[in-house]
Amino acid sequence: MTHVRKISAILLATVSQFTIHAASAAESGDAVIKWSASAGNAAMKACMNATENNDPFHESRMYAMMHIAIHDALNAIDRKYQPYAYDQKATPGASPEAAVAAASHDVVSKLLGQLPAELGFTHDCISAGTSSIEAAYKAAVDAIPDGNGKTQGIAVGQAAAAAILAKRADDHGATGPFLNMTCPASAQPGQYQCTPGYPFVAFEMWENVTPFVLQDAAQFRPGPPFAITDPKFTADLNEVKTFGGDGKTTPSARTDDQTQIALFWLENSPLKWSRIARTVAVDKGLNQWDNARLFAILNMGLADGYLAMAATKNHYGFWRPVTPIRLGGDTSWTPLVSTPPDQDYPSGHSIESGVGAGVLMRMLGTDQITFKDCGTTLPAGSRCNDATPAMRTYTSFTQAADENAYSRVLIGFHFRNSTRVGTDYGYKIAERAVTLLPPVSVKTASD
Repeated sequence: MTHVRKISAILLATVSQFTIHAASAAESGDAVIKWSASAGNAAMKACMNATENNDPFHESRMYAMMHIAIHDALNAIDRKYQPYAYDQKATPGASPEAAVAAASHDVVSKLLGQLPAELGFTHDCISAGTSSIEAAYKAAVDAIPDGNGKTQGIAVGQAAAAAILAKRADDHGATGPFLNMTCPASAQPGQYQCTPGYPFVAFEMWENVTPFVLQDAAQFRPGPPFAITDPKFTADLNEVKTFGGDGKTTPSARTDDQTQIALFWLENSPLKWSRIARTVAVDKGLNQWDNARLFAILNMGLADGYLAMAATKNHYGFWRPVTPIRLGGDTSWTPLVSTPPDQDYPSGHSIESGVGAGVLMRMLGTDQITFKDCGTTLPAGSRCNDATPAMRTYTSFTQAADENAYSRVLIGFHFRNSTRVGTDYGYKIAERAVTLLPPVSVKTASD
């Protein structure tokens, strides 16, 4: 149906200081880094980040499960960190690179095949994603010399993948239905109404997805949004109205740089924060085991950010800015990008940046890291894969998270309070996530 193809609005969310230069996964010999990039490529090919059926929810879950499998496979070969789902020892001599490749391939190929038609995923999209991951796997295993190490490495990677897939097999919240075709009937001020162009509410069921790091979907839930009679709400409303318009049918006070900020952060958060993590990990020179732990914790936290978001949005049911702006008399007000078909509070994109920034600063031991990043949702010619991509520079993870939060006001999606609360929410999830997968003792690693 036509409305299914419009699901695009879901995007539419002690170390001294050192400088990170933009680095591609190809510049690193680390298999964990390479497979993070390969999974991102497969997600793009599978249309998980496409204009027509954007889906960061399944994407975040796929990355989390893949990196758990990688982590557990490497720690079966040499136990440095506590496993998550697969707690076995590999045969001596097993190839770490083969294990990472097999673990990644088996998880990603399986989950790509489960992408729901309800959200507009076609056979062509899924086939393109699967072909991408198959090609990456063939290239990886062909580069490893034949022999027992390769065979055993593949075996342990497959076993680690099977363990996390089995652990999440009954995760019914991830199977839908994802579109509630009954829009809220209430017209009470402050209560959510379906956003223009979307006769449904999306991803309400995601609150039932099994958490990776949280006790439950309500852990750390923030208090309610501002009352609509609160002057702070009025200030937030006026800010979105002033800056969030499309600049065509609706005037906007945004500068050119602010428009770039709005579009730069529009891409799926798991895709962007994984790319940022690859950049900093390459420059920092982390080994495969440390990278495996970093990416597993990062992506488990990002995945839980979405279920926490869905549960809290459902709980409060607060309206999006477009609704009171139009009800207030500006009936043609149009945001820069179509408002996503779910509630305002809190901002999921901001939760994700709180998680991303929070995990990276805790895992690397500092917030003061300068890095650059590109964007996949900028205008054609300036995107990551273009010849001269536009790059933005940040001097800390919190600066990036704060800019991301502001981007959701500039694009017309959220009230500022929703983004502030969302970012803080994400930091709390990050703090919990980094307590997982602790280092093991030397005795445990060798017995």
